Amino acid sequence: MHGLFLCQLNKIYYLCIRMDEKERYINFDEYIRQGEPQKRERAEAWRVAIGLQAVDGLKTSEYLQETARRNIEGEITIDEARELVKQYYIKKTTHDKGDEDKEEADRVSSNISKLLQTDAFTYSVAGLVAIHRAIFEGVFKHAGRFRDYDISKKEWVLRNDTVLYGRWQDLRMTVEYDLEQERQFAYTALNKDEMVEHLAKFVAGLWQIHPFGEGNTRTTAVFTIKYLRMLGFSVNNDLFERHSWYFRNALVRANYRNVQKGINAEPLFLIRFFRNLLLGEDNLLKNRYMMIDGPEEWKMPESEQAPDKYRTSTGQVQDKLHTDNPNVERLVHVIGEQELSVKEMMNGVGLKGRDNFLNLYLNPAIAEGYVRLLYPQSPRHPRQKYLLTVKGLTLYNETS
Repeated sequence: MHGLFLCQLNKIYYLCIRMDEKERYINFDEYIRQGEPQKRERAEAWRVAIGLQAVDGLKTSEYLQETARRNIEGEITIDEARELVKQYYIKKTTHDKGDEDKEEADRVSSNISKLLQTDAFTYSVAGLVAIHRAIFEGVFKHAGRFRDYDISKKEWVLRNDTVLYGRWQDLRMTVEYDLEQERQFAYTALNKDEMVEHLAKFVAGLWQIHPFGEGNTRTTAVFTIKYLRMLGFSVNNDLFERHSWYFRNALVRANYRNVQKGINAEPLFLIRFFRNLLLGEDNLLKNRYMMIDGPEEWKMPESEQAPDKYRTSTGQVQDKLHTDNPNVERLVHVIGEQELSVKEMMNGVGLKGRDNFLNLYLNPAIAEGYVRLLYPQSPRHPRQKYLLTVKGLTLYNETS
């Protein structure tokens, strides 16, 4: 009897394949903790890619697991892995129940893994469309195309009610508007709580448009991961793997309102997801808390309900905006809300040696996601300047 499931041993998660009472694992945590940097990055990408299939109730095949392992180990490239998965289903002569769903899960997982293994990202409507096309290439005929019909979806968490999604005639205009509003948004005066709430609101609004016929949540998740990287955050990707279903339900609750029943949109659940994602907190993420009119035993305890009290299951917070490097923090305060050249930054920190400045201040600040280049595609640009990322601005505001 074969089956794929998520299991936990000593608080370490594995993707398990049961084969005639034998089990073998892809130990993602082991790769991430002890593996070489490239193996770690590949393992993180595959873990998220596979975990995201849960938002549509899909599970990957044993073949995909083995192919992912070979890519993580460096035996094959990600493009070779994608081609192997594609050919596997083309050449498959026997078809079992559920093969169609597994093919979607396998091909989408390999496509997402490729996207997450590359840094390329375009923040635009075309970029969002390109992500959908790249994820669902060879899976959906409408990959990379906005829907031309209106939709509704019965949601478990809403007891089969639906969120109101965008009208198909307005999709491109609405997406353009949301992206432009975010592009122009000034993070300069926000503390970390305000920053997290704003980002959660932006992602919820983008998802609510639902521009594609299928695959909106997976597309939104990949877009969010890549956008947050652009803003300077080292994203805790395992949340998208372990809590992908929670992420979707939280998006639903953040966008659902029913005046007749006295139900307002509730962003708290999504904010807690993002606080875990960006600040390293350990807020309880339970799907049953989000159900409308759920059983009494499923309701959130009063101690967890206040939106201004972000309680954690351990009572401890690991603030990801904090840096233990005093040179990085000093440089963040020198730059502030300005755009500075290397010479101007050196004067600000009081150093004359360029190599020492680059090695002790600028390179670590860029590596940790606090500082970015004004012209990232042209590092040697004659008018190159440096400025704080959103993460850097938040640290600046928190420590000023």
